[in-house]
Amino acid sequence: MHSRFARTARGRGWGGPPWSGGGRGRRNEPPTADDAKAWFTGRLPEGWFTGTPAVTVDREEIVVVGELQSVSGEFADEAERAAAESGRIARFREETRDERIEIARQAEHRYGRKVAWGARLGDTEELFTTLSVPVMTRLHQPERMVLDTLVDAGVARSRSEALAWAVRLVGQHTDEWLTELREALSKVDELRNRGPQAT
Repeated sequence: MHSRFARTARGRGWGGPPWSGGGRGRRNEPPTADDAKAWFTGRLPEGWFTGTPAVTVDREEIVVVGELQSVSGEFADEAERAAAESGRIARFREETRDERIEIARQAEHRYGRKVAWGARLGDTEELFTTLSVPVMTRLHQPERMVLDTLVDAGVARSRSEALAWAVRLVGQHTDEWLTELREALSKVDELRNRGPQAT
């Protein structure tokens, strides 16, 4: 009975959001979010941030991070200043919670992705609750040994944490190349959406 139920569930496409392929190995894309930065810029209340927020989009999540007004006053050292900045970010998080929830609800309906928030002030940046998305992969022994070395050395507590650490490290050291790659991909998407012009 259990296996029949599992087969029925797979046949109905259960196992994820509409664009996830229903757990059957297909990957359908979520709705486009090309205008997400413009939408958030227009939707956010006046005075929240000092400028246009940074809006980062992937297949599962939109992360919105804005710069807050600087903290005035004299501080004994950088540690005190950092504490003041962290406190100001915490206040922003509490005071804007209800409005952020409503804006996120609208954006999730529009773009089919979860929304996470963050704030930056001086040298302090804090991300509020963000998604942690599992990514399945198969690794051969040499790759597994790299992860196990990181775990054995105490750099990470598990293979999954070691893999996340490695991805972050690659991102830090190849940021310029990744930016160029994303720009190239966006041009490919634009050409694909435009399609051939009939004459």
